[in-house]
Amino acid sequence: MTSSSSPKAPSRSSFAHTFSIIAYDPETGEVGGAVQSHWFSVGTVVLWGEAGAGVVATQSFTNPAFGPEGLALLKDGINPSEVVERMTGQDEGRDVRQLAVINARGEAAAFTGKKCVPNAGHVVGETFSAQANMMLTDKVWPSMAEAFRSTQGDLAVRMLASLDAAQAAGGDFRGKQSAALLVLSGTPTGKAWQDRKVDIRVDDHREPLKELRRLLRVHRAYEMMNDADRELEAGRMEKAMSHYSAAEKLFPKNEEMMFWHAATLASIGRFEEAVPLFRKVFVKNPNWRTFSPDLVRLGILKMDEKQLERLLRL
Repeated sequence: MTSSSSPKAPSRSSFAHTFSIIAYDPETGEVGGAVQSHWFSVGTVVLWGEAGAGVVATQSFTNPAFGPEGLALLKDGINPSEVVERMTGQDEGRDVRQLAVINARGEAAAFTGKKCVPNAGHVVGETFSAQANMMLTDKVWPSMAEAFRSTQGDLAVRMLASLDAAQAAGGDFRGKQSAALLVLSGTPTGKAWQDRKVDIRVDDHREPLKELRRLLRVHRAYEMMNDADRELEAGRMEKAMSHYSAAEKLFPKNEEMMFWHAATLASIGRFEEAVPLFRKVFVKNPNWRTFSPDLVRLGILKMDEKQLERLLRL
């Protein structure tokens, strides 16, 4: 279960029994976290992160103050071991807490209180910490660590593999309900909307990990769309088309991605190639046909009058 508690002592209703991983990618400098629980909206409670500082995971009987306080200490240059020691040392509810901290250099530390609901424990590795409580077996957190170490791919992929391994090893004995994934930039810009590379949550779902993976694919498709939009704005049509096409392959049922792919083809003089795509889009959502003349008038969609007339007849 998941809820919040006071900084000093736990209440009976303040649970966040769950498994999570916080981790660092030395190649990109990215830092992040991933979590699953049988509780509503676990991502809003367990994971706290800031680019340039690190990530904090607070779970079991959660102490939400650990999130902002831990990040503040990391920004002050305090190493994760001392951060964990300071916060748990001042917390009267420490025996039922589980806490993990990683900084922007990949140094990690964790704590599992002696009264956390078994099975409970953690593994701290060179660039990660995996932790769990109220698990069906004591194989969960070792399996998470092994999966993270052995999986190839970017940080998000490796953390998701760790969650999958936890579930395969038994997971939360109550089942599953929500999950979250967070990845922060290795080079902070001071602009949160740029520094949060991935920030997605599944608040209530029968298969939260499967849904989290689906949303990550959608997220990456829209990232490509954003890249395409920037290329389009700069007049680099061929590059824009490449990005739109890649996005469409990741999310083929989305008519907006198909429309902008077609629009880019038309705008670079490849109208005939665009026609079948426009036709599919208009079948899915006729509103795109209605608004196409406005897009032509604004110069966003480039075609001559005859092409526009033909477009409106599709």
